[in-house]
Amino acid sequence: MKNIERYIEQTILKPLTVDADIEGLVQDAKKFGFVGICVPPFWVKKAKREIGDAPIQLVTVVGFPLGYNMTETKVYETEQAIKDGADEIDVVWSITAFKAGMNWPKIELARLAKLCHEHERILKVIIETAYLNEEEIIQACKICAEAGVDYVKTSTGFAPEGAQEGHIKLMRENLPSSVGIKASGGIKTYEQAVRMIKAGADRIGTSSGVQIVEASREG
Repeated sequence: MKNIERYIEQTILKPLTVDADIEGLVQDAKKFGFVGICVPPFWVKKAKREIGDAPIQLVTVVGFPLGYNMTETKVYETEQAIKDGADEIDVVWSITAFKAGMNWPKIELARLAKLCHEHERILKVIIETAYLNEEEIIQACKICAEAGVDYVKTSTGFAPEGAQEGHIKLMRENLPSSVGIKASGGIKTYEQAVRMIKAGADRIGTSSGVQIVEASREG
């Protein structure tokens, strides 16, 4: 697949991330042409400085990795991330409120979408497909679309399983074309990435972007 790097958000969200990791992440993004990098909130300011004028989207996470924070906390996290230089916000939705049958997830996501769009930022929502059955994935996609989000994302990478090809197809069938899909969690090979893209993914979140791009160029 040509230009697979334009799908990749190279990601470092491990607990032991240090400043050298962020520097290496940005260097790789510049070298390999990744569309973006995803970093912990603590490292957004540094990543922004390292990126400079390079055309790299700076992504960070909110309510990560479990999503059961209060909405006010997520709003504050989002405001702070935008202030620090983030271009895109990957928020873990309130799976706990969704499982409880509440309308709260839509209210929360609509509030975050409004905030991001007021600042011309992108909002992606991690629905954590590992904890949802197919019916729930369809319902989650509907909630996200109605709330006005920009992308729906499969996984945090912290759940028992990550992106599944079948889930991507199901999401694509149940989302309007205006809402993108980010596949993430466990994507380590070029072949996996291509399968996800063919299934309907617009972005690939991975910590193996360098290996994926190198494999694509060898092919």
